[in-house]
Amino acid sequence: MSDITVREWLLMIYGTYLVLISIATFFTYFADKQKAKRGAWRIPERTLLLLSFFGGAFGGLPAMLIVRHKTRGEHWYFYVVNMLGIIIHSGLLYCISFVFFK
Repeated sequence: MSDITVREWLLMIYGTYLVLISIATFFTYFADKQKAKRGAWRIPERTLLLLSFFGGAFGGLPAMLIVRHKTRGEHWYFYVVNMLGIIIHSGLLYCISFVFFK
């Protein structure tokens, strides 16, 4: 049985979290786009933005581009929040990998 380091444990937990929330965010954006096409009840923008900010940007930004959701000029803040989320969570991954534990 191999000993797992704190860094490896944190990377596994945080990586799993990012993958799961990114998948959930992608499908939430997709579902909202489908609802928009049907004229049905929509998912609040706040929900989409919070999902993206708290780790789901790795799924939110591709969803925006693939299903062309919230890509018009008046929704510029979706790009900002998604890019900010990617920068923050990439930085955290980098810090966990190389800075916090030497």
